Amino acid sequence: MKNITLSADERLIEAARERARAENTTLNEQFRRWLEEYARREQQAERAMEVIRELQGQVRTGGRTFTRDEMNER
Repeated sequence: MKNITLSADERLIEAARERARAENTTLNEQFRRWLEEYARREQQAERAMEVIRELQGQVRTGGRTFTRDEMNER
């Protein structure tokens, strides 16, 4: 595992450490979780767009357009 150095306000770091302790974890572990989620967001967005493009090719409306109310009906 590679180490990195970050800079932040001392009060912010201490507040984050306190919160991590309250959650029975460490600031380091919380940062690792955040970093993993941050790195995955772009991949998740791209997968979602692939599904949307696939569905767009399958949905047929016969040329009919829908009103905003019709599209939001549940």
